[in-house]
Amino acid sequence: MSCTRRSAIAALASTACLPLRALAQGAWPTKPIRLVIPLAPGSAVDNAARVVMQKMSEGLGQAFVIENIPGSAGLIGAEKVARAAPDGYTLGGFNDSVLTMVPNMQAHMTWNALTDFEPVSLVGTVEWGLVVKADSPWRTLADFIAAAKAAPGKLTYGSGGNGSPQHIGMALLCGRVGIDLLHVPYKGATPAAIAAAAGEVDVCMQGLGTVVSLVQAGKLRLLAVSSAARQPQFPDVPTFAEAGTPDFTFNSWFALVAPAGTPKEIVGRLNAEISKVLADPAMKEKLSSIGVTPRGMPAAEFGQALKAQYALYRKLIIDRGIKAE
Repeated sequence: MSCTRRSAIAALASTACLPLRALAQGAWPTKPIRLVIPLAPGSAVDNAARVVMQKMSEGLGQAFVIENIPGSAGLIGAEKVARAAPDGYTLGGFNDSVLTMVPNMQAHMTWNALTDFEPVSLVGTVEWGLVVKADSPWRTLADFIAAAKAAPGKLTYGSGGNGSPQHIGMALLCGRVGIDLLHVPYKGATPAAIAAAAGEVDVCMQGLGTVVSLVQAGKLRLLAVSSAARQPQFPDVPTFAEAGTPDFTFNSWFALVAPAGTPKEIVGRLNAEISKVLADPAMKEKLSSIGVTPRGMPAAEFGQALKAQYALYRKLIIDRGIKAE
């Protein structure tokens, strides 16, 4: 965080301590809360946020006004949250790409992912898997890894673009199992999945929500899922650990953050409301139906997890020379 930003927060705290105490003692919220999602409508994060925030509004007694601000891989919308007043009335619904991938690929950033936001809670995860064309000769993860090792740099994988989660996920897997693949970027995750189904590329790492219909239609074969346990919609598909890669897990996630300096009482209230909402069996079912696994996490624990993933992806991105488009 810049000195100017720290000074602004310090000044706010010293000159507005009475209003903040009032907020902490239950006056907050007294008006609708703005939730900025730096992604287009219809994304996994957007869909999950609308379901969760509608229920949270009941507990808080105020509506959430969702504002989608896509562009520049989420940088524009994220800056709106970073620069907002830390009063609990502007929050961010971010995915892991915005907080841990994109910032590590930019030479110049106007905000800091680790210091300009107050972690509130991990909300949910989207599980991922490795897919190949349905009639591919590789029927298992071991088959594919063996073929890749036999022909270094010859097999191809598709992604949603340079620096996309599909790119990062596959780069992470390649490093973990010691294979070298040729990256073919597309303009989005769905075009990359369709390319794999058409045989334009050999393999893709994809969010399950993106490929479930193609797998069920018999156009893609799912070799393994990158979650810790098998997924209910694909009970016969092994995890990477079961398929012989014990240390590999990968998913994308949706989290709630606030501007740095937001009172801890407000952060705590938001975290408690999220935990209550996510514990509701009906909410679990709703999220599961759109491909999201509800999580929930104490704010401090989420902050530590965020730092750890940021460092992991920073090393990966530097080591592999990954650049944003």
